[in-house]
Amino acid sequence: MSEELLINVTPQETRVAYVENGVLQEVHIERTRRRGLVGNVYKGKVCRVLPGMQAAFVEVGLDRTAFLHASDVIVEGNERVSSEERLPEPQIFNLLREGQEVVVQVVKDPMGTKGARLTTQISIPSRYLVYMPSSNHIGVSQKIENPDERQRLKDIIARYQAEFDQGGYIVRTVGDGASDDAIYKDMVFLQKLWSAIKEKASSEAAGMLVHEDLPLVMRTMRDLGDTSLEKIRIDSRETYDKVSRFAGKFIPELKDSIEYYPGERPIFDIYGVEDEIHKSLQRKVQLKSGGYLIIDQTEAMTTIDVNTGAFVGHRNLEETIFKTNLEATQAIVRQLRLRNLGGIIILDFIDMQDTEHRRQVIRALEKNLEKDHAKTHISEVSSLGLVEMTRKRTRESLEHILCEPCPCCQGRGSLMTAETVCYEVFREIIREARQFDAQQLLVLASQVVIDLLLDEESTSLAELEEFVGKPIKLQVESEYSQEQFDIVLM
Repeated sequence: MSEELLINVTPQETRVAYVENGVLQEVHIERTRRRGLVGNVYKGKVCRVLPGMQAAFVEVGLDRTAFLHASDVIVEGNERVSSEERLPEPQIFNLLREGQEVVVQVVKDPMGTKGARLTTQISIPSRYLVYMPSSNHIGVSQKIENPDERQRLKDIIARYQAEFDQGGYIVRTVGDGASDDAIYKDMVFLQKLWSAIKEKASSEAAGMLVHEDLPLVMRTMRDLGDTSLEKIRIDSRETYDKVSRFAGKFIPELKDSIEYYPGERPIFDIYGVEDEIHKSLQRKVQLKSGGYLIIDQTEAMTTIDVNTGAFVGHRNLEETIFKTNLEATQAIVRQLRLRNLGGIIILDFIDMQDTEHRRQVIRALEKNLEKDHAKTHISEVSSLGLVEMTRKRTRESLEHILCEPCPCCQGRGSLMTAETVCYEVFREIIREARQFDAQQLLVLASQVVIDLLLDEESTSLAELEEFVGKPIKLQVESEYSQEQFDIVLM
């Protein structure tokens, strides 16, 4: 399987595309004016404690106060190792008080009207490890399945752990097969970094940034840059030099895979990435068989509807439905990764009568999700034939990064018809005429509404003039949307 990273850098933004077998699977965008906050450590100040929500609002110097839930506050002797071992969750007013200073880390970027989500359980990632200063736990990524390798990695950390301050470690997936020396160097690096963070936190005032996570390109190399990548192509000489030095120091096995792309034609155009990004902003996703998906992203959840479309099959209806649903599982997972959809996701597969077919579709969905870096959870097919799933969300979706609500419909996706607006105008004229004593009334509206009032609704307008006993003038406002209108008293 061919895997490549394409990195497009401009002064305004950095974009990283993960391409698998020539098909875009993920795209990450970071803009210079709006860098992601996940992983950043701040010295915050509690500005409000809410016992009813078991949470507190913390001022960390951002536009909106950040949110800290009681479950994310570390308590002495109550390490979050497993749900069985965890003690009962204490009340938020026993953990925090207004005006208290606390060192926190961002775990979720601000989304929509919500502020950033915080935790006091700091975790600092490196190439092979994640260091947790407030824990003594040693863990290994679940994706490292070999029991002997898991034990070997735990033994390495346990052997060196006594040399350092208190703290726990989790071995990341890329730590599979890492040497003793590589693990030890990561532990030394993390200890030095944590010491620097503590020192800065003790001297900084509340509301200040204490530690900033790596920029997108370096973060991607650290998190996605495993040895299965064949090529990493970068279209910026400066970034290429930085990445080469970073790889030489931390990921030497990938250094030979990094290439500078000097071509005049944009790198994303050559690989068709730009077209795929534009397609990912559309509701409809076409399947190769002729079926299609309809994806609707709302505040509460994302819904994905599967349809057979032009696919008629060859044998019978049940087989046609089964094949469409199977094909849809692969497309759904790709769209979840590409669009970075998170939270609650409802999948409306085409109804299947055969129990075995339903089981195979769920199994295919689970298998395709194994490639997804985000944590997911899938339920069984409900009595209504729906599959409910969740996908961990730490940053804005692609649509929220690249788009904004339509100024005409305010994100509803539909507008009142011109006819509906005309009748709204009539009702408003009656209200104004009864409430105020005016010589005449002037209607300001869009071209399409005025045209309708002068044409099909001209009789109704004349009857209304007679009813209110005042002349009604019409005027086109070219900048008004179809729903906008004003009644001016003259």
